[in-house]
Amino acid sequence: MMNLKKMLSIILLCAVLFSFTGCHGSRGMEPFTVPESFDTAQNYEITFWAKNDTNKTQTDIYRKAISDFETVYPNITVNLRLYTDYGKIYNDVITNIATGTTPNVCITYPDHIATYLTGDNVVVPMDELFASEQFGFGGSEVQFDAPAFEEIIPQFLDECTIDGQHYAIPFMRSTEACYINKTYVEALGFTLPDELTWDFIWEVSEAAVKKDDAGNYLINNQKVMIPFIYKSTDNMMIQMLYQKNAGYSGENGEINLFNDDTTDILYTIAEHTKTGVFSTFKISGYPANFLNAGQCIFAVDSTAGATWMGTNAPLCDISKEALVEFETAVMPVPQFDTHNPKMISQGPSVCIFNKQDSGEVLASWLFAQYLLTNEVQIAYSETEGYVPVTSKAQNSSEYQDYLSRGGENNTTYYDIKIQASKLLLENIEHTFVTPVFNGSTSLRDASGQLIENVTKSVKRKETIDGAYMENLFDNVNSLYRLDQHSKTAAGKTELGKLPPASVLLLLMFALTWLLIILYAISDFVKNYKNKQNKH
Repeated sequence: MMNLKKMLSIILLCAVLFSFTGCHGSRGMEPFTVPESFDTAQNYEITFWAKNDTNKTQTDIYRKAISDFETVYPNITVNLRLYTDYGKIYNDVITNIATGTTPNVCITYPDHIATYLTGDNVVVPMDELFASEQFGFGGSEVQFDAPAFEEIIPQFLDECTIDGQHYAIPFMRSTEACYINKTYVEALGFTLPDELTWDFIWEVSEAAVKKDDAGNYLINNQKVMIPFIYKSTDNMMIQMLYQKNAGYSGENGEINLFNDDTTDILYTIAEHTKTGVFSTFKISGYPANFLNAGQCIFAVDSTAGATWMGTNAPLCDISKEALVEFETAVMPVPQFDTHNPKMISQGPSVCIFNKQDSGEVLASWLFAQYLLTNEVQIAYSETEGYVPVTSKAQNSSEYQDYLSRGGENNTTYYDIKIQASKLLLENIEHTFVTPVFNGSTSLRDASGQLIENVTKSVKRKETIDGAYMENLFDNVNSLYRLDQHSKTAAGKTELGKLPPASVLLLLMFALTWLLIILYAISDFVKNYKNKQNKH
């Protein structure tokens, strides 16, 4: 029994020690509080993760912003790390949360931030920073011309709210636009309406797929014509559902995607895919390339993608020989109800991550705030069809001058790009955002996957019927584990898998109790035998 006692003592000691380390590891950092002052004599080095599409102009804007900021705050060094994809930023942040090596400042999306928040005190809530008289927007201790809180466009700031708190500030905003080959529309005998509708899109598209006896499309005399190509099918499904006032998700994270309206939308898409009218970016390729080659009539993409659209697009990806001359129209995405238009608001935001040193966090906040200055906002918005997120920048004489010069050249003042920016500026009140919660990224991906799968199935000549839809819903629901992301009515996220350390700790406690029981049984048997021997 001495061996059992020794083993029991060792396991109990390990369990107690491990419980201390386990609790310490799971507790995370203390919540951030705004310090009373910022020590400009102390040096800070912070990392800034940003995204650009190999656009050198954007990279130069980032670097100039860093240089100008470091001139104002010479005690803060900002190290820039560039990514070409927001998904890669998201994956790296998730990985670095586990090792405690997150960046200080990160350009990301609120949907992604909602997942970052599953860690304890990982992302800094910003409301206390907003309210700080010294370091809030345009605060008394801020050493540059920052916008005031009320100068941030409210709709854009609201997008950064998760569970009633702001965890980010908007950086740039865009929406989706329909880029149209107006020349072909009129050649088919149609006139563009004042407001684009889904019925109009489908009608014109069906008219565009007629061929001659040689198999060439009549409208372009080419072998290729996909009249309607959508870049982001998740946005397509979400906007169609919102326009129909149909289910998508609840404010507390309920999954409402799989409904009759979704089914009807998918049947319509299947119908027009079957006739060769519709395809997607993932299946066929970049809409702008087809549009510019005269092989597409309606190309839906972000307003930030305007510099790729049109005969004279400065970032055109196809050869000059493949280009077709046509007049480009830029319109809001098609609607079901033109009297109540709805279009998604999107674009990158900026969050800051918690650190042990509150001064380092404050340095990060100051840099994040610097990204909202007119110099950065206007310069960046001129590179693509983004719009500044502050009224201070939007109403400035410099930005208004930029908007007024559309068509002067095919670079800075490219007319399609400026039309795309104006489209959003004129429709901010018609934009909407989807609820943000842990799992909202998966829900967004699932909504697009439904369209992608149906489109692929039609091209494979599969039967699209009720049984197909039921199976599709089940498969997509399972693929994105949407059941695991559901929330209770109180808005609390259901627990997922326990961390390995917690599992090991529970196993050690279970083993300890098992040994205690075995020891008690053994001791009872031993005492019982001793009593029997005495008798």
